[in-house]
Amino acid sequence: MRRTLYFLSRNTLAILGLAILIFFVGVAIWGAAFYNASSTQMDYYCGSYTGPSGAPAPTFGCTLICTYPSNQPPPQPNCYPTDPLNPSLVGPTVNLAHLSGGPLPMGSLTLSATGDQFFNIFQGFAKGAQWSLIISAGIVASGAVIGLLLGSLAGYKGGLVDETIMRITDIFLSIPGLLLVLVVLAVVAGTIPTLWGRIGLLMAAFIVTWWPIYTRIVRGQVLVTREQKYVEASRASGAKTGRILSRHIIPNSMYPVFVQMSLDVGSIPLAIAGIVFLGFQIFPSPYFPEWGSIAANSVTAIPSLIIYCEVTPSCVFPWWQVLFPGLVVFLFAIAVNFVSDGLRDALDPRLRR
Repeated sequence: MRRTLYFLSRNTLAILGLAILIFFVGVAIWGAAFYNASSTQMDYYCGSYTGPSGAPAPTFGCTLICTYPSNQPPPQPNCYPTDPLNPSLVGPTVNLAHLSGGPLPMGSLTLSATGDQFFNIFQGFAKGAQWSLIISAGIVASGAVIGLLLGSLAGYKGGLVDETIMRITDIFLSIPGLLLVLVVLAVVAGTIPTLWGRIGLLMAAFIVTWWPIYTRIVRGQVLVTREQKYVEASRASGAKTGRILSRHIIPNSMYPVFVQMSLDVGSIPLAIAGIVFLGFQIFPSPYFPEWGSIAANSVTAIPSLIIYCEVTPSCVFPWWQVLFPGLVVFLFAIAVNFVSDGLRDALDPRLRR
């Protein structure tokens, strides 16, 4: 363990990725502690000034915060300027003064192109960190463990065991993964009323589509590893199959798994975003604070805003609605990639020489 940590600490990119992951874990812990247990949905906000149409801002079901058109003087301190033609566009601000809606360092997430209803992107990411990390880590880790065990057993035993496992693997690989998840959600999700039940169903559906990839990768690596001299020596000394697999085969066959995990973890929020974008309701609310849902909602609002800006030359395009959701998912994916590559290099004896 000390040797592994030593080689890992000498990898600058791995340490950088680890620091980013620790930051996200800290955000998840802070979000879970700062917001109460029942606060599982993004809060619904409305501007408190009279919009361009002359109609007062709606107050039902939303929290009023102080906003004002940017072409007018602020009515009072600590108010947020908005696009005069679209009061739902609250840009990023570093105003940390206490407001009922909280600070908006990432700006607002627009619900409609012509209204003044929006969500706090920063608050959504703070609340959603715990859900995204749990879902992504749970899906990838479970798929990797199942694939590692089945692939090691198939590659080492060969014969009928190998054929049986690999043919089952081929059956699952022939089914489009996203299609299988959508079918499961469409058929079963409506019968599960609880939040954790829906999330468990989502994770199970993804795990079913993920483990065959790891099984095939590990099997190919085991076919090479089982022919090594140290495996023959262990077998000749009388070691049983379980010991050979746990002490020799699996430890020396799991390096490609880290690489595949680094590619898969970052794709989970994007896959969830695609499911939400297609209209499948996984969570209790369409605006549930999960990174994939936030990214899907931000993209959904963009076409109407583009059309709105085409007919309104003076409008403000909400670049922050695309930048910040994409940036968070990108940082999460690249951090896992850096850490996985560093662990692979630190654990592989051939790369430590």
